[in-house]
Amino acid sequence: MSFTSFSQSKKIRILKADNTMADPKYPGATISLGNVFVEHEGATLRCDKAYIYQETKLIKAMGNVVVNQGDTIFQYSKYTDYDGINKKATSWGDVFLKDDIMELRTDTLYFDRVKQHLYYKSGGTIKDTTNVLKSKIGNYYLAENKFQAFTNVDVTNKDSKLVSNHLDYFTDSGIAELYGPSTITSEQNKVYTERGHYNSKTNISYFIENSKIYYDDRTIEGDSLYYNKNKSFASATGNIVVNDTLNDTTIKGGYAELFQLKDSVYITDRAVAISAVENDSTYIHGNVLMVTGPTDERIIRAFNYVKFFKTNMQGKCDSLVTNEKTGLTELLKNPVIWAEGNQITGDTIHLISNIKTEQLDSLKIISNGFMVQKDSIGYSQMKGKFMFGKFKDNSLISLDVFGNSEVIFYGRDDNQKLIGITKMQTSKNIFITLDSNEINSINFYVSPDGNTYPPSKFPENEALLKGFIWREDERPLTKEAIFIRDDKTPEKTELKPTDTTIEPIKL
Repeated sequence: MSFTSFSQSKKIRILKADNTMADPKYPGATISLGNVFVEHEGATLRCDKAYIYQETKLIKAMGNVVVNQGDTIFQYSKYTDYDGINKKATSWGDVFLKDDIMELRTDTLYFDRVKQHLYYKSGGTIKDTTNVLKSKIGNYYLAENKFQAFTNVDVTNKDSKLVSNHLDYFTDSGIAELYGPSTITSEQNKVYTERGHYNSKTNISYFIENSKIYYDDRTIEGDSLYYNKNKSFASATGNIVVNDTLNDTTIKGGYAELFQLKDSVYITDRAVAISAVENDSTYIHGNVLMVTGPTDERIIRAFNYVKFFKTNMQGKCDSLVTNEKTGLTELLKNPVIWAEGNQITGDTIHLISNIKTEQLDSLKIISNGFMVQKDSIGYSQMKGKFMFGKFKDNSLISLDVFGNSEVIFYGRDDNQKLIGITKMQTSKNIFITLDSNEINSINFYVSPDGNTYPPSKFPENEALLKGFIWREDERPLTKEAIFIRDDKTPEKTELKPTDTTIEPIKL
């Protein structure tokens, strides 16, 4: 749009008027009345009444004012003043401007012809084929089809609503560049950002500062977010935090992907899942974490170099699967658990939690079960084909050992004096009870083979059962240690360094 018609170098032409006169009260003015139609360098102005000052190139138009530039741009108002020397126009009173792609309504509209800049300061509305934009202050740059809005900005379409205090909106593309606190709300979710690129036509957006996406029961945030609303897909890079408010679970890492329609989150780069249980959080780390399923059937999967930390239990395996509906956690491929002085290994380990109390209920070791307690002069050991343990108040209180069972036990009196070392084996079962994490009793279902030796008589070459491995150096003793590989070097990241400082969840 151009108002170059209002030029100082050309005379304003009065093409039509019902009456034209001069009035001494308005020296230098030509007064045109009724169906006024004036033209200046290709632009026309119609109104009911106009005061035209040829010498100063000033037009004061009033009553049903219509300004037309070419065939595409029309502006309607009650009043318009045009200063041809300063090349500025002011229109007020129910201002309405339209072109091929947008409509603008405001009470007072200012126009700078040199800069090709329209602006208002007292509230306005712009409407195009996609959106309705409202703001207190607005700037429209005609050459760029760029609308800049400030203060109480509200952009609405059939799918979403955007609220901000500063944005640049391009009417031809439907793209909004967001500056400062901004919120985009739809039926599916809500997005908050303080700097972003939002395409209201393609529904593909990028957010790069203090950005969050809110779903029904999850939020995802990171240094930068990509969001495709059409596919309900979001990805995030740098300092990722995914919060699951219903399940009291937080996932952190360096890169994440969220598929809303599949109820799934994929996260990597120092990924850690933090679950709150009775003021004691569990931290699970793997090269890759996946969380899938609806709220009441959520499953957490961790792959490769998995370690977890809890105050009274730590563990390691290649892969881990937790089903929050059943309370079952499976540790797969070379798993090991350290539970308050006990090292437990097997081909596969199952931990079963009470889904109501969220406390540990039991454990199962499937194939090659092995439990070790370190004594000051040796190792108490229990071995069998299968093992079944029970927990009370999250502490292991008993262990059933099934099939080809073997035991080495360092017995001590109430004063912790070593009184004997027992080595027994049986083809049947062994039942062990524990008290305060110490072995309290050992019961055999059938008479075992073996002996109890005085400490000085115990054969040193029989101190370890076949398959014994002491893996204490692999144990993560702090929540930060879950990121350390067994060669004592931290996990390397493929993306830029991220802040994965992890804090407990407080209920």
